[in-house]
Amino acid sequence: MSAPLLTPHPSLITGIILAGGQGRRMGNVDKGLQHLRGKSMVQHVLERFAPQVDEVLINANQNLDTYATFGHHVVPDDIGGFAGPLAGLHRGLSSATHELVATVPCDSPFLPLDLVARLYAALHEKQADLAVARTGEQAHPVFCLTRQSVLPGLTAFLAGGGRKIDAWYAALKVIEVRFDDEADAFSNINTADELRTHEKR
Repeated sequence: MSAPLLTPHPSLITGIILAGGQGRRMGNVDKGLQHLRGKSMVQHVLERFAPQVDEVLINANQNLDTYATFGHHVVPDDIGGFAGPLAGLHRGLSSATHELVATVPCDSPFLPLDLVARLYAALHEKQADLAVARTGEQAHPVFCLTRQSVLPGLTAFLAGGGRKIDAWYAALKVIEVRFDDEADAFSNINTADELRTHEKR
């Protein structure tokens, strides 16, 4: 099946870079600030993601002043204890000035340049609550586009102790968007060994 013809999205979109984790698998360092080929990973992400959206927020829970130097508003989780990507999405949805919100992680420096356009096309066509990227048999839940209207339900889910993305998705109308033609673009860097490997490529 051929990909749909993409046109620039007519709606304004807030983009959130999720950089709120502890980086445990990388030795408890802030992954977004680790350098790859002369630039921090969050810089690589910004270069690819920022042109696709109308506003960028960086969700971070440490090194807030450093993240602020990249020229975008930095928003920490409202929920303490490094509660995971849903907590970052929650804060981003609360802070966004636009009704559509896209998210990407800080440790995927090769993300697709047409990510938001393709997610928007599917979200609009299916009138879904949330569009999420998928390659092969794997969904990539932190690469998504959602509506700000999901915020009350997410707030209630988190208040009830929910943390798993798939459990929250169960209450939404979700459309998965295939990116098999760009599968490598979703490579994320979780460990120091993976960082060294990509540095050499």
